[in-house]
Amino acid sequence: MTLTINLPPELEQYLQEEAKQQGLSVDAIALQLLTQSILLKQKQAQAVDVLQSWIDDEDVEEQQETGQYLIQVLDEDRLSERKLFPLELKGVTW
Repeated sequence: MTLTINLPPELEQYLQEEAKQQGLSVDAIALQLLTQSILLKQKQAQAVDVLQSWIDDEDVEEQQETGQYLIQVLDEDRLSERKLFPLELKGVTW
């Protein structure tokens, strides 16, 4: 597909400088940046879908067990003796 876009001078200058730095044509750098933007949006949408599926999951007991397991593992796998999730701060800071 051929696409013609009227760019503001600042954006045109940015594309030209970026293309020069990477040794690519302006067309190639514009396509690369557009592709990166679209792929990022797709990854964000996938992440949102995963998070939403977790929110929609109604197995509360499993979620609580997983949360407790994560807290335990994070507290155990530390170089310091200081806990990330001290019991006295439960409900206060976490």
